[in-house]
Amino acid sequence: MHDASRAVGVVSSLLDAKRKKVFDAENQDLQERLRFIYSEKKHTLLPVGEARDNALVLEPRDGDFAKPTFLGRREIAIGLDEIEPYIDWTFFFAAWELKGKYPRILEHPKYGEAARELYENGREQLARIIDQGLLTPRGVYGFWPAERSGDDIVLYTDEGRGTELVRFNMLRQQAPQPEGKPNLSLADFVAAQGSGVEDYVGAFAVTSGAEADDLARAFEKDLDDYNAIMVKALADRLAEAYAECLHARVRREWGYGKDEGLSREEIISEKYRGIRPAFGYPACPDHTEKGKLFELLDASRVGIELTESFAMMPGASVSGLYFGHPQARYFTVGRLAKDQIEDYAARKGMALEEAERWLAPNLGYDPDA
Repeated sequence: MHDASRAVGVVSSLLDAKRKKVFDAENQDLQERLRFIYSEKKHTLLPVGEARDNALVLEPRDGDFAKPTFLGRREIAIGLDEIEPYIDWTFFFAAWELKGKYPRILEHPKYGEAARELYENGREQLARIIDQGLLTPRGVYGFWPAERSGDDIVLYTDEGRGTELVRFNMLRQQAPQPEGKPNLSLADFVAAQGSGVEDYVGAFAVTSGAEADDLARAFEKDLDDYNAIMVKALADRLAEAYAECLHARVRREWGYGKDEGLSREEIISEKYRGIRPAFGYPACPDHTEKGKLFELLDASRVGIELTESFAMMPGASVSGLYFGHPQARYFTVGRLAKDQIEDYAARKGMALEEAERWLAPNLGYDPDA
C-alpha cells in the first residue's frame, strides 16, 4: 500500500459485507487503469554509471559531521505522557479518510462536524490508554561509525573502522535530473571512504506497545468495530509520535540538535536537521534491508519482530536509519533500470528474480519481456 495510514479505512471496507463488494470492484477498476497507464508510459532512465557520476558530493565543512555522545545500541522506554505531544493528528484523520490538515480540518465546511466528533472520541480513548497505562512503549536505538562505499553504507564495530559490522545496500535515482541537481542515494549523505572525515549513522526501532492488538480484539469481541479501529489508529499514531520524540533526543545526543529550540509544531513539520528514512519507503524501497537493521539493533529484545515478508510485529511499530548531515533530505528513488537492479542484486548476494520481486513497484522495465 502506497500510504500505510489508509490501512484502517481499507480494513473497515473489507469488514463490511456491502462495502466490501463496492471496494473490490473499485479496486479492480483502479488496478486495470494503472496497468494501462504503466504499459503506455515510457521510462527514460540514465545508465546507473552515469547516475552515479551525478551523485551528491559532501564538502568537509566544520559542524556538518557531528559525533554522537555514545556508540552502540541502547534500549529505551519513554512514557506515553511524554510521547503524546508529538502526535501528528493530521494523519489520524487520514486513517479515517478525512483529508485535511489538523487543526484546520476541525472547521472544514464538509468534514468539520465528522472530524470534531472523531477527534473528541479519539482524545477520550487516548486519555484512557494513557491514564490506565494500557500500552507499554518500548524501543532501541544507537549510533555507529560509518562510511559510504559506492552506493553502500558501511557501519563499523568501532572508531578504528577496520571491522565491518553491517553493510546497507542503497539504490540511486536513475531518472534524468534538472541541471545542477544530483541523482540521489541515501549513501550520498554519509562521508565517503578515503575522505578523511569521521562520520556516523544511527538506527532505531520503536513500538507503542504490543497490547494494542489485544485491546482491539476485546472491542471486536463486543462487536464494537469502531473502537477496535480507533485503538489501532491511535496505536499507529503513538508509534510515529514515539519515533518523533526519540528523534528529538537523538539530535541532542548527536550534538547538532542540542540548541535547536523548536516548538512541537515545528518538530511535527520536520523543521530540523537530519532525517530518519524507513526501509520500504520511497528513498529505500527494499523491505529486505530491514532484516539487517533488526539484527544490528537486536530488536527482538524489546519485543519487535519481523515476519517472513518483513512486516513489523507489533504492527504499531516504526524503524529506520538516522542521517545527521545538513544536506540529508527525503526523496523518491523512483523507477530503476535493469542495470542497477542487476548490480544491486549482486551486491546483496540475491538472485535477480528475487530482487525484481521485492522492487516490482520501482521497476522501469518489464522483467517478463
